[in-house]
Amino acid sequence: MAPISTTEPDSPKSKIFIVDDHALVREWLSTLINQQTDLEVCGEANSAAEALELIGSAKPHVAVVDVSMEGGSGIELIKNIKAICPVIPEVAVIVLSMHDELLYCERALRAGARGYVMKRAATKNVLEAIRCVLKGEMYLNNKMAKLMAEKFVEGKSPAAISPVELLSDRELEVFHLLGRGLGTRQIAEEMHVGFKTVQSFNARIKEKLKLLNATELMREALRWHDSQQQK
Repeated sequence: MAPISTTEPDSPKSKIFIVDDHALVREWLSTLINQQTDLEVCGEANSAAEALELIGSAKPHVAVVDVSMEGGSGIELIKNIKAICPVIPEVAVIVLSMHDELLYCERALRAGARGYVMKRAATKNVLEAIRCVLKGEMYLNNKMAKLMAEKFVEGKSPAAISPVELLSDRELEVFHLLGRGLGTRQIAEEMHVGFKTVQSFNARIKEKLKLLNATELMREALRWHDSQQQK
């Protein structure tokens, strides 16, 4: 991505698009960004579907995306944003997430995100991340950068890998929705796929996590979802 200067006083403001299903988060981010002399919010969306409808006309320089939203996966949204880049100017995506574990960070970067910021991070970190990706650079906090380096440079032993890491992005999305208590038909509607497609995902998840039946799958999904909420 070509660097975008934010230092010239007369240069136009860089445009930021916000995607989050929490109104308070969108309001906080909008206020924060619009207070800056070099940045402005050009649009908002509360779901992945709405984001894809609006982002083409908004033509932002940066999209700040929640990784887990009701009504769609942030990971899939990143992939879709990158897919429409030939149609619109390239958008640098930053993930703003409540999750600090490597599981989501790695997937977000692999999907095409340029940065990963925790929602509980200081305000200055959010602005730093935006300005960092505007210059064509990547942004990770020190903790996440260290974890990524350990995994990709030093490597991890198979025993250190959580079984959930073996799930594909779509399988993880199904597992997350199961953990929220949704049934197969509800998940199919949420993901805009067929009922049998979700059944196939369920079967693959059970195989990878070595679960015997649907009851064990639901129990494990609920346990995992609760553990994520507590982080």
